[in-house]
Amino acid sequence: MISILEDKDARKGLQHPSGILITILSSFGHQHPTIFSLFTDIVEEMGKIKKLIMANHEGFDLKIYAKIVIEYVHLGDSIAINGTFLTMTDFDTHLGEFNVGLAPETLRKTSLSELELGSVVNLELAIQPIGRMGGHFMQGDVDGTGEIVAKEVEKDSLWIKVKVDKSLLKFVVPKRFIAVDGTSLTVMDVIEEELCFNFMLVAYTQQKVVIPLKEVGQKVNLVVDILGKYVERLLNNGFVDSIKGSRHTENDKVCSQNEFKVGATRALAPTQIL
Repeated sequence: MISILEDKDARKGLQHPSGILITILSSFGHQHPTIFSLFTDIVEEMGKIKKLIMANHEGFDLKIYAKIVIEYVHLGDSIAINGTFLTMTDFDTHLGEFNVGLAPETLRKTSLSELELGSVVNLELAIQPIGRMGGHFMQGDVDGTGEIVAKEVEKDSLWIKVKVDKSLLKFVVPKRFIAVDGTSLTVMDVIEEELCFNFMLVAYTQQKVVIPLKEVGQKVNLVVDILGKYVERLLNNGFVDSIKGSRHTENDKVCSQNEFKVGATRALAPTQIL
C-alpha cells in the first residue's frame, strides 16, 4: 500500500537534494529530450499551511511549515504538495517553512483550491538516483480530482470510496496502484455503475497521510498509471492498424519474392525434348 520515508539522513551529503531529473526521450514528435522531476508518492511528512496570500498572478502563495523536507531544499526545487508538482520559491530552515506558488490553472485542476489556513498537506521531494524506489514513478501532474463519497471503518482499517469522472475511471484498475493526494495506494474495487473506486488504509498509514482527515464531499487529487494513457493514445492514433498494415506489406513482399523465385526457376530449367 504505502510506506513512509523515515531515514532523515538519506539526503545528507548530496549536492542536489531536489532529486534526480530524468531525461525521457519521447517518440511523439519531440526533437529534444524533455526533463521531468519524478516522484514516488511515498509521503515524507505532513506539513501545515501557515499562510495563504493572494498573489499578483491571480493565484495564491502558500507558506508551509515542515520539519523534515526543509533540511534538504534549495530555491527552485521540485516538491509535491498533495501530489501536485510545485516549485519552491522561498524557504527558511530556521523557521522550518517554505513558500510555493499556486497558479489559477492549478487551482482549477486540483484539490488545492480547498486548502485553508491550518490545513495539513502531504509533502514529498523529487526522488534521488541513489535511493530506494518504494512507490511508483509519478510526474506530479494531476490527472483530475475525485470526490470522497463514503468512509467506513473496519476494525483498525479505513475504507474510502471516491467518485470520479468517467473519462478518468477507465484508467483505474482493481489491484493496481493509484495516487490519491500524493499517496501511492492500491485500488481494491472499481464500481462502474457508480463511477467509483475504493481503497483501504491500514492503521499506520492513517497516521501518516492527510486523506483520513478529509470529510465526505471533499476533493482529492488523482494520478493514474501513465502506461494506461500511453496505450490509449497509441490505440486512438491507429497504432494497431499500422501494425496490421506493416504485416500485410511484409506478406506481400514475401509473396512477390516467392513468385519471382518460381518464375526464375522455370525460366532457367532445361527444355525437355519429347
